[in-house]
Amino acid sequence: MLSLKPSLKLVVIAVGCLLAGLAANAQSVGLAPAQIVEKFKPGVPFQLDLATVNNGAQDVEMSVEITDFWYNDQNEKTFTVPGTSPRSAANWIQFVPETFHVAAGGTQKMKAIVTPPADARGGYYAVLFVNSKPELSFDKKNGKQVYTKMRLGCLVLLSADKTEDFKTEITNLKLTPPSANQGLSLDFDLLNAGNTHIFPLARVAVLDAKHKLVAKADNQEEVKRFLPGQKNSVHVGWTGVLPAGEYSAVLTLSYGEDRVETQQVPFTIPEKQ
Repeated sequence: MLSLKPSLKLVVIAVGCLLAGLAANAQSVGLAPAQIVEKFKPGVPFQLDLATVNNGAQDVEMSVEITDFWYNDQNEKTFTVPGTSPRSAANWIQFVPETFHVAAGGTQKMKAIVTPPADARGGYYAVLFVNSKPELSFDKKNGKQVYTKMRLGCLVLLSADKTEDFKTEITNLKLTPPSANQGLSLDFDLLNAGNTHIFPLARVAVLDAKHKLVAKADNQEEVKRFLPGQKNSVHVGWTGVLPAGEYSAVLTLSYGEDRVETQQVPFTIPEKQ
């Protein structure tokens, strides 16, 4: 049941108490996957599999921590006490084991048991953290002994199967035509008005006056995650030159499993003066 999209990389999401100047002594530890996107059946327990990898030369002692995952007014990720965010999954999850030892060059497999309630609807979120035991290190820059601690995290995005309500709202749509000094730019604000997370893909097709396709672009490399109720900006750009004439930019927004929305923006490339 484990989904490894969109990243399989060993990623350090947060490092706590790791001071500058200690890179030479830092523990080389990773947690995989960095993000789990999973569907579940309400009321039916399921399991998530993770692994902590120690690429360092020293053994490490780790302990687990589970927090809520949400966002603030600046669209920054927040990690709060379980049960305090609007769509918390943290209280559903139990880590096994809760403390463990990872030998130098070794890997420790873990599992998280998730027990969702029968009335779950839409998306729910948490972060699975593993924390290293604080270790005494020497800061050469300041000539002092300090304690260092690694904190690694995996984002967990869950959705109750067949209860998702996908809905978006596009506002402040603005198109800047290409010119000699800049490429075409299409920007808009997007609100996730549904009850679960989405990864919207925006595509732009440019048609000439004869409805012939003359350019296309997408935001594939900058796809953002939108949690329920989250609003953020989206940008699609195209670097190229168009001759003078009348054009239409057709925006296509794909999200959810099969949702597609389109909007059309006419624009003009004037004759050179």
